[in-house]
Amino acid sequence: MVLIAVIVSIVLLAALSVLQLMVAAGLPYGRLVWGGGHRVLPRGLRVGSAISVLVYAAFAWVLLARAGALEGDESTVVVVLTWVLLGYFVVGTMMNLISRSRAERLVMTPTCAALAVATLIVALS
Repeated sequence: MVLIAVIVSIVLLAALSVLQLMVAAGLPYGRLVWGGGHRVLPRGLRVGSAISVLVYAAFAWVLLARAGALEGDESTVVVVLTWVLLGYFVVGTMMNLISRSRAERLVMTPTCAALAVATLIVALS
């Protein structure tokens, strides 16, 4: 079950990274991110999207480490970061659920919820 959860997490984080790179490049998918207020993101949010790709890579590292695919699965830092990540995804699910952007609610809410469930499974491993 943990292996499936990690695979789901990595696939979703990779997909989110692609989306963030697309909006950072100026493609018109801004309704899916950052509250959905812009079809094409302004410069500041584009920079934020580019940085979020690095953040997603760090998330993936934490999940892979906690699942035992990388060193450090039992370290206190990795265990704590996994639970912090779970909290982040739970809050993210709620924030996407109340977004004014219909596109963000429909796409990002289930994506974030799936990441929360998968992270919970990894955290409990």
